[in-house]
Amino acid sequence: MARDERRAQVLRIAQELFSSEGFHHVSMDDIAERAEVSKPVLYRHFPSKLDLYLAVVDQNGADLLVAVDAAVSGIEQGPVRRGDGRDVIAAIVEAYIMFVEGAGESSALLFESDVTHDADVRARVEHASSEAARRISVVLSQVTALSLDDASMLSVSLIAMAQGAATHRLRQPSDVGPERTIELVTQLAWGGVSALIRPDFEYEDA
Repeated sequence: MARDERRAQVLRIAQELFSSEGFHHVSMDDIAERAEVSKPVLYRHFPSKLDLYLAVVDQNGADLLVAVDAAVSGIEQGPVRRGDGRDVIAAIVEAYIMFVEGAGESSALLFESDVTHDADVRARVEHASSEAARRISVVLSQVTALSLDDASMLSVSLIAMAQGAATHRLRQPSDVGPERTIELVTQLAWGGVSALIRPDFEYEDA
């Protein structure tokens, strides 16, 4: 197997094991055995279990940021027109719902990591979520005319709502599908955000 293929295989297996067992209950022996490689080969790709774990987290974080980027890029480029606010809320909610839908339990490596006691490691694990929140806060400020500080608070609240609904769907399967979940959470979120739009806000299509 080529080096890049082997690395991708190890990352995939490590993600499965870390997601199902947690960082502290998985050893490099477990990963090497599942990947059918020797430990020296495994260590040539990843010097330690933590390095491997963080590589998995980085990969998941990159996927999340791609989804968030697609949701907010249109508004970031402007102009802001009537209806754009609700549309971007829906896109952000969809980004989180569908990210968890696709990632499954591996989404917990970003949202519920059990490796956050060390400040540097915590910063690495939380990087993608923090960057997503920053991007979303900028967009919320644009569609409401609120200050960035206020929009940052709205951003983390919106993310918590979407992330919570997505995780609930993952672990408590029901007849409420992803599309209906997106619709419900969007309606709830936009009901709150729309009430906070500054009355002197001027749309660029006015």
